[in-house]
Amino acid sequence: MKSFKKYLTAAAVAAAMFTSTGAFADDTITLRLGFVDPASSSYAMGGQKFADECARLTDGKVQVKVLAGGTLGGEREMYEGAQMGTMDMVTVVNTVLSQFIPEMVLLDQPFLFDTVEQAHAAADGKLGQLVAEKAAAQGIHIIGWLESGFRDTFSKDPIKSVDDFKGVKIRTMENKMQIAAFNAVGAIATPMPATEQYTALQQGTIDACENAVGNMLINRYYEVIKNVTNTKHQFTYILVGVSDRAWKKIPDELKPKVEEAMKIAVEWQRKNLQEINDNATAELKKLGVQFYDIDREAMKAKVLPEVEKLRANVPQEWVDAVAEAVASAK
Repeated sequence: MKSFKKYLTAAAVAAAMFTSTGAFADDTITLRLGFVDPASSSYAMGGQKFADECARLTDGKVQVKVLAGGTLGGEREMYEGAQMGTMDMVTVVNTVLSQFIPEMVLLDQPFLFDTVEQAHAAADGKLGQLVAEKAAAQGIHIIGWLESGFRDTFSKDPIKSVDDFKGVKIRTMENKMQIAAFNAVGAIATPMPATEQYTALQQGTIDACENAVGNMLINRYYEVIKNVTNTKHQFTYILVGVSDRAWKKIPDELKPKVEEAMKIAVEWQRKNLQEINDNATAELKKLGVQFYDIDREAMKAKVLPEVEKLRANVPQEWVDAVAEAVASAK
């Protein structure tokens, strides 16, 4: 009996040591990061780069598990979950985030940027700070801006000039800015889920769609349409946010390392996306896809008067922040 009591005492002491000392306790923090896009997408790969850098910079104390393909739900669901503290880390495209932060409708505006440098300057500068402040008030800590970049137009018939848009049924997002932009050039904006695009093109329900050129290859749109017009009409961001609940789990001394990991991942993903789009362009040309340039200034002249009406309620501070970014990157 005495030996049994000694055993229990020793076991209790060992258990206490295991849970209370750095030598034995498992003080690893594991966070889940959700993406709606597949693991093969540039931004999900950027998320994995962030996870790898987090593990490296924190000596394994902060582990990030990337769950792509909508495993954690849609972007709106994830953002709401992060607000409630049921999600750790989420990604959300700027068009969806504008439903929570109305001022962000400004970033939905077509032809807001002419170069990727301008878009990066906005995200990295004052505008990024304004968005972070709004998100923080909603319980979300924004730590980085990934991207899917500029969007081009994919069509059945060649679109070589602004006039060629007339009567073209083009799939758009459920986005007032985008709908107004294509209607302004005479197209017939047709909002529908992205998952329905391929079939709609195949059946002739729509004549065109739009996205980053890499998506034409990934989604095999080249099987049903053979023309790409370099409209570069919108720039799309994917913001990465951490819920307050998850952020508080991270020790203060490790938070700068997590932010540094995201900074590294953002720079990596920007380069990776450019490589993907360049490779996609080359591959699509081999598959018989034709590429056309368009007079963007002529297109802007028709589009801007219409879309600028939709940003009337955006505070001047936000408009100035974009203008400063554009000027700094010229």
